[in-house]
Amino acid sequence: MNAAAVPPGEPGEPGEPRAAQRDARDDSLRAEIERSAQRIFGENVDAAAFAEVERGEWPQRLWRVAVDVGFAAAPARAAHGGIEASWADAWPILHGVGFWQVPLPLAETMIGAMLLSMAGAAVPDGPIALVDEACGGVRVEGVPGAPTLAGQASRVPWARHCRWALVSIRDPDPGSVALVDLKQGERVRIVAGTNLAGEPRDEVTFADARCALRIDALLPALDAPVRHLAAMARSAAIAGALESLLAQSVRYAGERVQFGRPIGSFQAIQHALALLANETVAARTAALVAAGSAPSIAGMAASAAFDIAVAKLRCSEAASRGAPIAHQVHGAIGFTREHPLHRATCRLWSWRDEYGSDAQWAERLGSEAIREGSEGFWPALTRRRFGDR
Repeated sequence: MNAAAVPPGEPGEPGEPRAAQRDARDDSLRAEIERSAQRIFGENVDAAAFAEVERGEWPQRLWRVAVDVGFAAAPARAAHGGIEASWADAWPILHGVGFWQVPLPLAETMIGAMLLSMAGAAVPDGPIALVDEACGGVRVEGVPGAPTLAGQASRVPWARHCRWALVSIRDPDPGSVALVDLKQGERVRIVAGTNLAGEPRDEVTFADARCALRIDALLPALDAPVRHLAAMARSAAIAGALESLLAQSVRYAGERVQFGRPIGSFQAIQHALALLANETVAARTAALVAAGSAPSIAGMAASAAFDIAVAKLRCSEAASRGAPIAHQVHGAIGFTREHPLHRATCRLWSWRDEYGSDAQWAERLGSEAIREGSEGFWPALTRRRFGDR
């Protein structure tokens, strides 16, 4: 049959639009990743893994399971062990990190693997840490061809457990990154710290630390690719953690009996749950949009910078509003160490400020809107793009 004679859009026929075929493949890949995430996280993220991290230990068994199933390298090229998954495809992993409160630097490693793979560089064994420029003042020194790093970065997620780190540098290009071996003796010193959930947030000091690789202008449309991608990943994790809060709160409201009936039958509790559901849906929607436009091996949407900024702003706000509601519904029991609620809320209170708080992203969006002026504001807003980005 002549392909030109087939009406476009007929499923399964040669005339089916390529976009429709690609969408079908993407949906199939995303569904497969979602099934894997539910199984892997649901079966392996347990009290023992949380206890290991809280003791300052590396959850090796959980990490090995995540690596073996292919999560850590999923966004990388096939030549580097990945499947070239877009961030929309990988959404179930990023979302699952939040929903199950996975105590691993999985998102950081995925971002590092993708950026290195895009540059054509070999991807080292993970985990990989990310050092965003907001973590502190890290500067490039050394001579041309042999760059070194100096300075200090604070609250770097999981640094003590990582051999490699991707560090944001702004010289000469604001979107440059450097791959650094964190095991260089006195050249790289790490002081352990934790966030509210007991996860590693370490201080890293570079003193003439040698760079294994430098990548300039990898994503020209993003002036801070590490920060944008990490903010996108944190947004997805926040959305997942909020869904966990909502599920736990609805279940508890149906089980807890007071004055002879479940507390979920009282109007005040129903109103609180409705507010929590509203914040959860808003966060999920914003994070999904950001994941759909974020840069990947397949490309990126022109609105990526705007979408990610809006997502992190909205998700951080939702974290601030949603966590107290869940604790109000649970009452005193939600604050106890034995109850799982704190694993989600403590992470939300940490994640909302990482890779840009709601105030910082709001300031950036507001500044760019002001630069557009009264005539340019609405067109820029509707195209989800300020300036040339």
